[in-house]
Amino acid sequence: MNLVFLGPPGAGKGTIASEAKNYFGIPHISTGDLFRSHIKGHTDLGKQVKVILAAGDLVPDSITIEMVKQRFLESDAQNGFILDGFPRTIAQADALSEMKALDAVVNFVLDRDQIVKRLSGRRVCKSTGKTYHIHYNPPKVEGIDDETGEPLIQREDDKPEAILNRLSVYEEQTEPLIAYYREKGLLVDIDASPAPEKVFAALIKTVQK
Repeated sequence: MNLVFLGPPGAGKGTIASEAKNYFGIPHISTGDLFRSHIKGHTDLGKQVKVILAAGDLVPDSITIEMVKQRFLESDAQNGFILDGFPRTIAQADALSEMKALDAVVNFVLDRDQIVKRLSGRRVCKSTGKTYHIHYNPPKVEGIDDETGEPLIQREDDKPEAILNRLSVYEEQTEPLIAYYREKGLLVDIDASPAPEKVFAALIKTVQK
């Protein structure tokens, strides 16, 4: 099963990917993880990426494509994969089509209000990094960490204005990809608003048709 996951921040792609990789017995390949692993392993590609990211620049398509190509050669990816964060551009999508045939491109759909509600509700304990959510996973005492008793904080990038900015960037980047895969008949839209187990059930039903 060769899958690509698309979806805005807050749509729960990571949660669904964790379930799906176990269900299908295939790896969840995230470009962020690939970058970190190459940097940590001091590979030639990792050294290039480290310099680019340190300068605050975007990693060029050629490097990202080469990392994904190398990842596909590993034994766990022989029966399929879930790609997350790749492709991000039409050039990357074209390169992917030359490497692998896809079974489906799953677009997790969530409206802006729900995305803001999900992401802006996150609260974090600064010393331990433990995460809460004011609606879905609140602390026992409002605003206070259960274990340390410290006040919880809201990260800057979880504030509504920052979330809306991230969404605009995501939409601008992803709209061409959505159109590209819809035209090829590979795109399937899945409503990401229900509970994760319902979203996962919908995914299984859709991709196994």
